[in-house]
Amino acid sequence: MENARPASLAPYETVRVTNPGGLSPFVFTCDHASNVLPAEFGTLGLPAADLSRHIAWDPGALPVALRMAEALDATLIETRVSRLVIDCNRPLDAPDLVPPVSETTAIPGNSGLSDKQRAARIDLAWRPFHDTIAQIVERRLARGQETRLVSVHSFTPIYKGKSRPWHIGIIHDEDRRLAAPLISALRRLSGVTVGVNEPYSPADRVYFTLERHARSRGLPCAMIEIRNDEIAGETGQRKWADLLTGIFSNLEPEEARGSRQRTMGKSVQSAS
Repeated sequence: MENARPASLAPYETVRVTNPGGLSPFVFTCDHASNVLPAEFGTLGLPAADLSRHIAWDPGALPVALRMAEALDATLIETRVSRLVIDCNRPLDAPDLVPPVSETTAIPGNSGLSDKQRAARIDLAWRPFHDTIAQIVERRLARGQETRLVSVHSFTPIYKGKSRPWHIGIIHDEDRRLAAPLISALRRLSGVTVGVNEPYSPADRVYFTLERHARSRGLPCAMIEIRNDEIAGETGQRKWADLLTGIFSNLEPEEARGSRQRTMGKSVQSAS
């Protein structure tokens, strides 16, 4: 399990960018990378043990994303504050932006917040995270750099008593340009059960970061969910990062592949 971040973070430290000048077309986000509660929040009224649970972060997601970014020369943008403080993968009007309950656990420190307290949390982590993504994407587009956005998450093997059989899930909406070839490649792996819009789908309101920064700009995007018992340790993290890196190294959006095939077909016809 990855180490916790420093206990107190200044606002400008609540988002971190790895390899901002990456040449890969892929930009990764890790929206729930950290379980840190800055000192002013204490434990939000929770036992310390709860802060290592999935309710506080996505265990294993960050090491996988970091290894992929390094191998692919991709940019990675991560949150450095627990989603118990504020969930950066939610719109500002979402009822669980500052969750009063996570799964079945009440969060005492999140009840009865004033508008001022809520706004302070937005300014602490949510706004810096989304402003940073927007700035990086806009800079890439301004210089004509191809950009595909992928968010990396993890999920629990059991949720509210229900077992989840998938090793990995790919979440997408009607734009399947990245998701379709990614799903096809994963399904060719032996012994891997792939969920399609499982264990979540955009209808569960988990697609916000991609909607805000990719779909709004017409960019190919997809969301990866890895079951967290698969990536609880370094061996599993390395395994999944390397598997995904191999897939992403050869991954083309459906639209681009179809366009190239049409071009090749025209060339063959011209030569005949």
